[in-house]
Amino acid sequence: MEKEYVDKYYMTEVDAYPDSIYCHHALMGDGYIVEHAHVKGQFLYTEGGVVYLKTSSKSYFLPARHYIWIPSGVRHSIHPSSPHVIMRNLYFPRFETDTDFFDKVNIYPVNNLLIELIMFTNRWNGNIFPSEEPNYTIAKAFKQILPELSQSELPLALPYTEHPKLSAITRFLEQHVAESVNLNILSKKFELSQRTVARLFQKEFNMSFIQYYTILRMLTALKLLLDEQLNVHDVALRVGYSSLPTFSNTFQKIIGIRPSDYVKKQNTLL
Repeated sequence: MEKEYVDKYYMTEVDAYPDSIYCHHALMGDGYIVEHAHVKGQFLYTEGGVVYLKTSSKSYFLPARHYIWIPSGVRHSIHPSSPHVIMRNLYFPRFETDTDFFDKVNIYPVNNLLIELIMFTNRWNGNIFPSEEPNYTIAKAFKQILPELSQSELPLALPYTEHPKLSAITRFLEQHVAESVNLNILSKKFELSQRTVARLFQKEFNMSFIQYYTILRMLTALKLLLDEQLNVHDVALRVGYSSLPTFSNTFQKIIGIRPSDYVKKQNTLL
């Protein structure tokens, strides 16, 4: 059973001063952060494993070398896959220059420039006030350049459903991710026509069965690469791909980088 994260900074300090930029770096240990929301927008970068961020409608998978932007007012909880996960957070007030980029929850890859900027924030902790120059100007610029550095959002999220039959189908897919499940198998298992199964995915999730299942398999692959540190060939088999090139190409299409290259780039910022 998960333990609640004991450092409740996110509930007390983040919004204490409306104009400040708040910075917090933390080792998660074996805790999790209960559902909450804050007035400031949140930049979250993690190291050491996958983090699951849950909102009322979706479950997001945040792997290393990616960040998630959480807009003001969005209720969410944060669940690390490993006690070794480090969270690096920056919380920003709204600026007049903000675009609609900051109104959406999305996950983006982190390039080398953003890595350097994140490393620079290691020297900060707590509130950075407008009077504290040059730190405030640097921190504000950090936010303002995010849209320019984040051109490709990644579909690292799976939607929830309250539809009982589709909920059972998605649980089945999670439990049989290594078996290359198709519509024919689902149709027989759940006594529905293939057309009905396909329509359920499109209606409830606004995506096809293939899109949903492919994302599920790639997110599972990320977890296996990071948490269990399996080699790429074993990961491919564990998520139902007998062809390593096909797995590698699909991984690159979804994640934006080949799995072999992704593993090489897992460097912790200390």
